[in-house]
Amino acid sequence: MTQALRKLVTFDEFVAKYPDNTGKRYELYDGLVVEMPQPTGDHEEIVVFLSTKITLEYSRLSLPYGIPKTVLVKPLENESAYSPDVLILNLPNLVDEPLWKKESTVTQAASIPLVIEVVSTNWRDDYLKKYADYEEMGIPEYWIIDYAALGGREFIGKPKQPTLLVCCLEEGEYRISKFRGDDRIQSPTFPEFNLTAEQIFCAGIVS
Repeated sequence: MTQALRKLVTFDEFVAKYPDNTGKRYELYDGLVVEMPQPTGDHEEIVVFLSTKITLEYSRLSLPYGIPKTVLVKPLENESAYSPDVLILNLPNLVDEPLWKKESTVTQAASIPLVIEVVSTNWRDDYLKKYADYEEMGIPEYWIIDYAALGGREFIGKPKQPTLLVCCLEEGEYRISKFRGDDRIQSPTFPEFNLTAEQIFCAGIVS
């Protein structure tokens, strides 16, 4: 389970202190510093696989995008800061980001064509908290990759099954499309992306 350190802090205090020298990962939720669960190998294989495939896709299309190693996404509406599993940056817009040079932080939807979270034991954060904040920020596309079927039944069905949710912003609200098994992922950001949900769940290894 996600462990919370109860003292409320501001975003400026958070970036001044974390990451610390413990090697642990933290995010900020409405002023609350939250220790993130240690990712599994399967989780990290999906992150590596997607980062590679998406990099090839935006390079093929000559889009001015990039995938950073450690960048925070900060909603302007609250004292939160997230470190997504995969974050696609629109590099030309970084000149307009007030926190970029000093704190490696983005706050504008124009800087973030796509953000991806790979679900861990703290699945409620991805389905509820981050979903709401990414939507409020106006981020045009958000993927929730629930490869281990950890989320609630209202999100991934009953019986639970591995599901990839593509959330696309329409008139200020996310429209959700769900993909499973051999379903080909439909992405507005990368409309020619030729991967199935199962390929992503298995990190591209098809038996």
